[in-house]
Amino acid sequence: MTSVRFRRRMLAAIAALCAALGVVTAAQAQGQAFPNKPIKIVVPYPPGGANDIVSRLLAQKLQDQFGQPVVVENRPGASGNTGADAVAKSPADGYTLILVTTGHSIAPSLYAKLPYDITSDLVPVSTLISGPMLVLTNPSGKYKTMADLIAFAKAKPGQLNYGSAGNGSTTHLSAELIAHTAGVKFNHIPYKGSAPAMTDVMGGNADMVMDLMLSSVPHVKAGKLRAIAITSANRHPSLPDVPTLGESGFKGMELAVWNGLMVPARTPKDVIARLNAEIRKAMASADLELRINEQGFDVLTGTPEQFSALLKAEMARWATVVKASGAKAD
Repeated sequence: MTSVRFRRRMLAAIAALCAALGVVTAAQAQGQAFPNKPIKIVVPYPPGGANDIVSRLLAQKLQDQFGQPVVVENRPGASGNTGADAVAKSPADGYTLILVTTGHSIAPSLYAKLPYDITSDLVPVSTLISGPMLVLTNPSGKYKTMADLIAFAKAKPGQLNYGSAGNGSTTHLSAELIAHTAGVKFNHIPYKGSAPAMTDVMGGNADMVMDLMLSSVPHVKAGKLRAIAITSANRHPSLPDVPTLGESGFKGMELAVWNGLMVPARTPKDVIARLNAEIRKAMASADLELRINEQGFDVLTGTPEQFSALLKAEMARWATVVKASGAKAD
């Protein structure tokens, strides 16, 4: 009987030891240095655009630096809000990031209700890039300068037709900000994307459109569109004859499109710090910066705090424009 009890005690002790070792092993696995599995960057837009290109360039750099796979997943829908909502509801462990853009700072004032809150459900990691837009007209038309545009708009309120990538898009609200600042009224024609809007300006069916350098410079170089202003603080080396908005009567006005990476709220601060450091290292590499410059953008990285300040300032700025324009999401 004694030997039976002894064996039972031994078996119980062994079982307890195994259980304890299992807990230690699991704890050690959880405590491994970040990252110890693949990282995903969700791009909430279709493949092929500037946001997708930059994300894939960065993903390759991060993969080399981390020694772990870094994949890009395109999840378009609702002007970028479908992907943002999905990431906001993902585990807060740093393994799922969302690429947010200027459009995400506009969305809170444009949509009556969003399924996520960008200021409480997501937290900033780092900005990535920033770049200007061009104000474009037909090369054979009468609008050769911003002064020409504004003079016509003042003389004939609401008769200057401008196209945009869609209602509530950055290109729509940027034109509305110019009109609001100048105290004039434009007539907005929303298109399903910037390409058809530019096509109508080329064909003389619309007077003006604003768009990114990446997609519009080839048309300018080919003589199909005329760039009458650039929205940056300084002229761009690729278009040295195109004046800034500041030089065109809009003193101090700058309009930049930007993007950056965020993670779900409650992601550990040390994980965010590691992501920030590696992203900034990757974006500072000469070959990646060159590729980004070729797309018409500049590298713009910084701390999570700087990104948070930018996001708040942009949300306030665009809220004013949305209210003044009366724009609502489709």
